[in-house]
Amino acid sequence: MRKRGEAHSSEKAVVAEVPTQSRHAVLSADCLEVLARIPDGSVQLIVCDPPYNIQLADWDAHADYIAWARTWLAEAERVLSDTGNLVIFGGLQFQGEAGSGDLLSILHHMRTASAMRLVNLIVWNYPNGMSAHRFFASRHEEVAWFAKSSGYFFDLDAVREPYDEETKAAYLKDKRLRPESVQKGKNPTNVWRIGRLNGNSRERVGHPTQKPRQLVQRLVRALSFPGSVVLDFFAGSGVTARVAIEEARHSIVADVDPALYGYLEKQLEDLDGVVYQLSSELDADHPVFGA
Repeated sequence: MRKRGEAHSSEKAVVAEVPTQSRHAVLSADCLEVLARIPDGSVQLIVCDPPYNIQLADWDAHADYIAWARTWLAEAERVLSDTGNLVIFGGLQFQGEAGSGDLLSILHHMRTASAMRLVNLIVWNYPNGMSAHRFFASRHEEVAWFAKSSGYFFDLDAVREPYDEETKAAYLKDKRLRPESVQKGKNPTNVWRIGRLNGNSRERVGHPTQKPRQLVQRLVRALSFPGSVVLDFFAGSGVTARVAIEEARHSIVADVDPALYGYLEKQLEDLDGVVYQLSSELDADHPVFGA
């Protein structure tokens, strides 16, 4: 299997050895404590939904948000493999909150202080949200995708969207297009229309900022491969572990809030037919150590 950044197909991607049992470490710990235990170049994908400095929680005491964020950003870069990817969820703050720490702050830091490459800024567009009267109501968040090197892994075929039947029929008649490419479907672009989870969603596990499974699934499918390691050190609702299990990836998920254990238990209640192993420790035989 080619794991470099050239074109990939889902057929080639599954040539990688699919584990008969995926391994998952679930930890209640600070992100830096977890990162310090992970070897250099051992992680394929980091899914990161960090807290932001918006005067709403205990971590608003950081006088300089980036002084804190740069510590885990540097460690994230260290643990990524040469084909590895880092995705960071976030948004832009406006009016009085601007400059207090947001995704724009991280983007600026990464552009000026990191060797990682910004591959895409993905717009997560959702139909539901807060109303507004003094400005246009916000209906999107951003996902910044960084790569460790130019040889990053990307499996577009794993996340293509089907054409509608009318468009597909027209494209199949177009002699300039390859039929096999048309059959695969289209690039989903960097604007993803995926609804946020409402209060009645069956996916809900109780975490206030839980991300939709479909959103995380697309990232995991495109930016990692079966048997690789996915890391989430701001794990929140545990959705990354759930998706990693479904997609035959190994994972390490951590959060300072021990409520992660309860959230993950709910995440896995309806998961059947998949063989996996959970541990509350990062054991020496976890695949991240090359076991």
